[in-house]
Amino acid sequence: MNIPENLKYTKEHEWIKLEGDEAVIGITDFAQRELGDIVYVDVDTEGEELDKDEVFGTVEAVKTVSDLFMPVAGEVIEFNELLEDEPELINKDPYGKGWIIKIKVKDSNAVEGLLTADEYKKLVKA
Repeated sequence: MNIPENLKYTKEHEWIKLEGDEAVIGITDFAQRELGDIVYVDVDTEGEELDKDEVFGTVEAVKTVSDLFMPVAGEVIEFNELLEDEPELINKDPYGKGWIIKIKVKDSNAVEGLLTADEYKKLVKA
């Protein structure tokens, strides 16, 4: 299972990569494996300010729909439009082309409260 060291993680299986005052967010390799084949991604929060733990969208797999939660507070500034035609990118490349949203982070220090790669590995027993 792939759990990159340079990212931070949530207990709900989102990952976040801070880039200055912006961040890229997606779901983890573990999450996409648990969901199975992803067939649709719905994010209608672009342009909205959301608090930590608020739902920013959903991922639909063959057998289930799963909410996506904000790891930190911020404004959703971009949705990965590749996912409209190729939602399976999340299955193929969850930390690369399968990213889901970019946000303008309200407080970049909030990322420090998230799980490290080692802490996330313990959570999923990797």
